[in-house]
Amino acid sequence: QVHLVESGGGLVQAGGSLRLSCAASTRTFSDYGMGWFRQAPGKEREFVATINWIGGTTYYADSVKGRFTISRDNAKNTLFLQMNSLKPEDTAVYYCAASRRPSIVLVASDFDYWGQGTQVTVSS
Repeated sequence: QVHLVESGGGLVQAGGSLRLSCAASTRTFSDYGMGWFRQAPGKEREFVATINWIGGTTYYADSVKGRFTISRDNAKNTLFLQMNSLKPEDTAVYYCAASRRPSIVLVASDFDYWGQGTQVTVSS
């Protein structure tokens, strides 16, 4: 069992930045492919970004490409999402997820563990 806890969400003006963190309670964090998803009110959960076990391969949704950066620190069992140039449409609850597949993972059903989410609100 892997317990994931997100932090770093908050209220920011459009154009601003936030850095989300996801702490994983496992000694084998480097075995997992990781990802970020988000869910806005009234919308389905959507893929944001994913990273492979070593951090050498990443993939982003078109809506965040060039603005968001996913990274990981396997020594600290932590996943990050640096969000720059934020837009009001980025407002959502952001979730981190862990997959037993060590590669990049894009589909929500391929993730095995989920955090509780952290709220990001971008004002215009």
